[in-house]
Amino acid sequence: MEWLNYHHLLYFWLAAREGSITRAAGELRRSQPTVSAQIGELERALGANLFVRIGRSLALTDTGRLVFRYADEIFSLGRELRGVLQGRSPGRPLRFVVGIADVLPKLVAHRLLEPAVRLPEPMQIVCREDRPDRLLTALSLHELDVVLSDAPANPAVPFRTFSRLLGECGVTFFGVARYASRRRGFPKSLDGAPILVPTEASALRRSLDQWFASLEIRPRIYGVFDDSALLKVFGEAGAGIFAAPSVIEAQVRHSYRVQTIGRTDAVRERFYAISVERKLQHPAVLAISEAAKHRMFLRKRRERHP
Repeated sequence: MEWLNYHHLLYFWLAAREGSITRAAGELRRSQPTVSAQIGELERALGANLFVRIGRSLALTDTGRLVFRYADEIFSLGRELRGVLQGRSPGRPLRFVVGIADVLPKLVAHRLLEPAVRLPEPMQIVCREDRPDRLLTALSLHELDVVLSDAPANPAVPFRTFSRLLGECGVTFFGVARYASRRRGFPKSLDGAPILVPTEASALRRSLDQWFASLEIRPRIYGVFDDSALLKVFGEAGAGIFAAPSVIEAQVRHSYRVQTIGRTDAVRERFYAISVERKLQHPAVLAISEAAKHRMFLRKRRERHP
């Protein structure tokens, strides 16, 4: 059985943290050649380069970033163990790093993450918003615990992922008071109406386009938005009618002071938790999955108002 040499790992971790082998050597009270040699031994044992030289500086490779993250956890746990043995409370919150696809509505992301915030154990949540493809790359490097998105992972990604459907719902159309007349004859009343839509990168946009075409509705697209929150701000200002998942209908009306124009279940919004683990293990991810399936999407109909 091959064992990891934790002395070598410590030398690497300090060099990566300090950004310099010289500074790491000073902290370890070892010579620079000794530290370099020990890191070289670790690289040979792992079969990969951990650093790449850029000019006079060192930068971590992709493998180096992955190893550093694990090393950071290992030595953090070691410090915590010493504290516990010395009678001190660890006081170390559980870290939860979640990637949020930029097409996911902010209110939905907040609702999905609420159960993690309410866990009895201390939790530190780190939210990173980006394009789904970039988040999946970070997930493959173990920089994220989970990715929340409006679509499952693309089967073409060059690594194994598991996409779990958290729930689905229809969509509700909203607008300020002057669009209230569009309630009559909905959804045909949307023909020619000013509409605010997300970009084609979102599953909602593609579904809306198909739905409009199937009903021969031709709304006037007033604005196209990457940011769902900005889209709603324009809707609040009266720039046009917009759609959002029915599961957050009450929050949208309250937060943006708009009225419900109509609803449809023919357009479905789906929300996924994407991981590289077949079995969910992180308590925050488990809490999100359970709450979404058993509470959040079951009560959406009770939250609707005429």
